[in-house]
Amino acid sequence: MPKNKGKGGKNRRRGKNENESEKRELVFKEDGQEYAQVIKMLGNGRLEAMCFDGVKRLCHIRGKLRKKVWINSSDIILVGLRDYQVIIMRDKNQQWFIFFNDNTLHSSLKDQKADVILKYNADEARSLKAYGELPEHAKINETDTFGPGDDEDIQFDDIGDDDEDIDDI
Repeated sequence: MPKNKGKGGKNRRRGKNENESEKRELVFKEDGQEYAQVIKMLGNGRLEAMCFDGVKRLCHIRGKLRKKVWINSSDIILVGLRDYQVIIMRDKNQQWFIFFNDNTLHSSLKDQKADVILKYNADEARSLKAYGELPEHAKINETDTFGPGDDEDIQFDDIGDDDEDIDDI
């Protein structure tokens, strides 16, 4: 029987990440895009993000990023605002109004929808902050990770060899 040399299924994703160390060009926001920080991952390719224009948005991770770029809470991302999204509202008199998603409507909406275009790594986010693209209050890479020397201040109690036999209990 011939040896299987193909890379089908999940094996095609198990290769070495060769482009991880490569530096890519820094992408700035354009018209219709906004910088945001991830608040909460919701599942099903969706997340809740606080944009730096002050609006909390429900964001959809586009297919190019799914299962290739892992997005975590407190990451800095670039989102594309949905100009084509139609908003239908009703007032007190039960009259219907149709609005298009533009900048004049941001303050009146609780959460709008947007698409995740790009995830910035920590170095790129620091560069954006240095260029003045991100506000000074933006926290970059604030996750708690514990290194090898972090448990030096913790004292462990040695319980000893007084193990009770389970039959004696």
